[in-house]
Amino acid sequence: MGKPSRSVREWRNVDREVFENEVVPENEPAILKSILKDWPAVQESLKSPIDISNYLKKFDTGRPAKAIVGAPSINGRFFYSDDLKGFNFERKLVSVSTALDNLISLSGAPNPPAIAMQAISVAEILPEFEKSNRLALVDDTVSPRMWLGNKATTAAHYDVYSNVACVVAGQRRFTLFPPDQVANLYIGPLTNTPGGSPISMVDLRQPDLSRFPRFSLALETAREAHLEPGDALYVPILWWHAVESLDSVNVLVNYWWNTAQTGPDTPFHSLLYSMLLISGLPPEQRESWHAFFDYFVFQTNENPSAHLPPDLKDVLGFLSAEETGQLRAWLAQHLKP
Repeated sequence: MGKPSRSVREWRNVDREVFENEVVPENEPAILKSILKDWPAVQESLKSPIDISNYLKKFDTGRPAKAIVGAPSINGRFFYSDDLKGFNFERKLVSVSTALDNLISLSGAPNPPAIAMQAISVAEILPEFEKSNRLALVDDTVSPRMWLGNKATTAAHYDVYSNVACVVAGQRRFTLFPPDQVANLYIGPLTNTPGGSPISMVDLRQPDLSRFPRFSLALETAREAHLEPGDALYVPILWWHAVESLDSVNVLVNYWWNTAQTGPDTPFHSLLYSMLLISGLPPEQRESWHAFFDYFVFQTNENPSAHLPPDLKDVLGFLSAEETGQLRAWLAQHLKP
């Protein structure tokens, strides 16, 4: 396959002030080199896979969490079944200790099944872990999640949150694409997804450019980040990222947050409903609505309320939390079939 043309920029000695005032405003992925070097978990991982396994098992409450398991034949690529109606893996409920024991026992196998526990709530499953292993760059209210597994590949997808992914054990390679590459990534189903977010249908390791020719354009914009234990990666909101776990035992802790995300609805819900209403319209009507969305939603030219009183009780002006709730209720009533 072609290689991304750019490496993600490395930052060293990043504290919270630098992170918030320099790293985040660039809206670019950033490697935060060795920022976790003092975490006890990282120190244990540098000894051996067994040491990090034993360290994590000390915190395990034994509560089951979600895991996915794929046969050796998927070659570590968690993906759809051939008909796109299902997936090429099974979902299970296991404890972290059981998963770690399985990873250790399979670490020498030449072609093991692919195993992953994804987005485990650290507060629920490993509640004491965070006391000694905490990322100082984010608020204490941001709760970490843990990802465990062996060698595997996750297709390019996006998050509706800012993300700092902290590599505790094993090495990972991220391939990242700007949000505007959505048309070149050949996105799969929007509602039936392997992990919650829509994914690229392109196999990053062996892209079929005869089937997905525009993917070569995406690669021209891609950034690559190779992370070792103790490194972290900042991924801005809506940046597409494919993740390769490169070792037989991999542990990652991540932090998601979005200060602008409020209420039960999200821009993605708006996208889906807009697709239902607008995508099938005649071209001339779609073009007209395009102008409306550009002006009112994306505000590409100017503030559409600039000529109105600033305290106007309207979507174009100011709505209190109560009034916003009333508008949501009004919309919900009108959206009923």
